[in-house]
Amino acid sequence: MMKQILFSVIILFGLVFSVSAETTVEDLLDRVDELYRSDSSHATMEMKIVTENWERTTEMEVWSRGMNDTLIKILSPRKDRGIKTLKLGNQMWNYFPKINKVLKVPPSMMMNSWMGSDFTNDDLVKENTLAEDYHASLKDHPAAPDQFYFIVLLPKKETVTVWGKISISIRRLDFMPVEQIYYNENGEKKRIMEFSGFQQMGGKMIPAVMEMRTLNKKSRTLIRYITIDFEPKFSSNTFSFSNLRRK
Repeated sequence: MMKQILFSVIILFGLVFSVSAETTVEDLLDRVDELYRSDSSHATMEMKIVTENWERTTEMEVWSRGMNDTLIKILSPRKDRGIKTLKLGNQMWNYFPKINKVLKVPPSMMMNSWMGSDFTNDDLVKENTLAEDYHASLKDHPAAPDQFYFIVLLPKKETVTVWGKISISIRRLDFMPVEQIYYNENGEKKRIMEFSGFQQMGGKMIPAVMEMRTLNKKSRTLIRYITIDFEPKFSSNTFSFSNLRRK
């Protein structure tokens, strides 16, 4: 799903502009960072986790406000129903209804798996924004430079991340992202996220499907948007602790 995820889940191509010499790497990254959010959004989605030994499908509802506030609620399976994740700014909490507890997620756990998936806490709530937290350069795409923009991202000194480099391939035709590769500090590929299912949803063209593959675990997670509404009306306490606890 859903800060680089979603991931840092980003992220947004509501405005159409022509390809020209004025198209910059900052323009492209801003669009990727805002792809599924706009100023606000409300979505339902399905997340399928596939490993060598088991599979699990989770349905969830997600509210977001800009790049700072996110609320995720698990709808199914039954054993996880009601679990919520709230992100305000750079802080994040999980609510577990079975024990009626709200637990804060420390910064040291932002790169940990979210709900057993290949997405991290940081991916789902987009703690990092690509344009602000990475040094970016626009390169020739190694396979098809006439079809794709190719961005190489190196983390800034103050950015907290395990990734030594991220590369993003974006279609020149319509500015849709197609692939995001994560490398460790030794330059080895560790994760690959692919975007597909391009369609109009909520008045925008978006990739309705994201697949994250963790190479060393031989696992993958697919997130599929079922519905998404941009610029929905929120109640005043949507992103609040009272709503986080509400059953």
